[in-house]
Amino acid sequence: MSVGEEVRTEQTRPQQSLGTAAARNLATTTKSVPQMQEISSRWLLRTLPWVDVQGGTYRVNRRLTFAVGDGRVTFVKTGDRVEVIPAELGELPALRSYEDEEVLSELAQRCEQREFGPGEVIASFGSQADAVYLLAHGKVEKIGTGPYGDDAVLGVLADGAYFGDQALLDGDAIWEYTARTVTACTVLVLPRQEVEQIAERADSLREHLLQRRSIPQQRTNKHGEKAIDLAAGHSGEPDIPHTFVDYEAKPREYELSVAQTVLRIHSRVADLYNQPMNQTEQQIRLTVEALKERQEHELVNNREFGLLHNCEYDQRIQPHDGVPGPDDMDELLSRRRGTKLFLAHPRAIAAFGRELNRRGLVPETIDIAGNRIPTWRGVPIYPCNKIPVTESRTSSIIAMRTGEQDQGVIGLRATGIPDEIEPSLSVRFMGINEQAIIKYLVTTYYSAAVLVPDALGVLENVEIGRWR
Repeated sequence: MSVGEEVRTEQTRPQQSLGTAAARNLATTTKSVPQMQEISSRWLLRTLPWVDVQGGTYRVNRRLTFAVGDGRVTFVKTGDRVEVIPAELGELPALRSYEDEEVLSELAQRCEQREFGPGEVIASFGSQADAVYLLAHGKVEKIGTGPYGDDAVLGVLADGAYFGDQALLDGDAIWEYTARTVTACTVLVLPRQEVEQIAERADSLREHLLQRRSIPQQRTNKHGEKAIDLAAGHSGEPDIPHTFVDYEAKPREYELSVAQTVLRIHSRVADLYNQPMNQTEQQIRLTVEALKERQEHELVNNREFGLLHNCEYDQRIQPHDGVPGPDDMDELLSRRRGTKLFLAHPRAIAAFGRELNRRGLVPETIDIAGNRIPTWRGVPIYPCNKIPVTESRTSSIIAMRTGEQDQGVIGLRATGIPDEIEPSLSVRFMGINEQAIIKYLVTTYYSAAVLVPDALGVLENVEIGRWR
């Protein structure tokens, strides 16, 4: 008998028992609850200390701090042409609070675009500072002299930074360090001579610069706060200094943000299809999970209160070698006392692990709620997939000190709201429409506050795709 004949015989043979397809009609299946890929560990929501906010607003009172204009400059790129946004020149200390748009536009037009290759010197230590350099793209190292006469890296500047701004106020200023490129850089140069020429015609600019030069130097501590006059180590009966602690006149206020959606369920589904699982409960559960994911995303990325956008610029550092290494993490730790945690994208954690492996280092791990979390210097590194990864395969690592008592970062919420199912999260019945559809308003209120600037730091532009 051939193979074809055997197959035909098998197909025509009469069925001798009940098939599985028909049997399933009488069987009770075991089902899982609806699954959802979007759910993540949400370590930020779990580790952030939450403070109950009455009235929907949280005010952060601080000591008076004198702003010195250490922000960043924004550029516009058209083809290979880069231009600075005129209003962004107000970030320079010499032009802070200057608002003449016409003059700022002329200053922006006087900026000269220059291209530098890796390893080129932009400015040399000891030479005259006669221009402001605006770094549109690339990385620049500030090189100084170490205690033993060798070169020492004082810092790394990246996109949006500026240097040489003292040239606009002091004609005798000299470079206190050497500026050398690490990568190919696009730099806009604003010579002091151009600024002086415009100031000769624009009375407002001339008066502004004269005023900035004549402002007496305020006595501050290393954090920029108004100094408190004290006396120590004296003997006899000297005059004891008088002082007071001044506060910010307009402290920042954080208003609670909101994430909402209207959940719709047909009454027929809610009435009839509830075994073995309640359809309304499952719909609400998955909707709440999505809201919490969005809440954590906003806490990281929101421009008003998100961690990445509310970190002070002097608390932002750049990796020395592109990849996140132990030296970079140590520098990030050294910027603040009592760092409680790191937050990093899982791919950034993997890149840090590769660098540790390359150096023969093994990070310690700790057990938190049944999860093995890697640490650095005893500080846990929590994964957070809400930290963005750019097209150029770079990301950021966040370091935080948390809690009100430690003047750290805190989460804000409002408890006791109507129809609350969790703190600051409510599900409110909105009625049934003419199509027999039941509607529920699902709402969560939240925000985050940085109590003092050094509570939050960011290691920016870490490369996560380099393998070596």
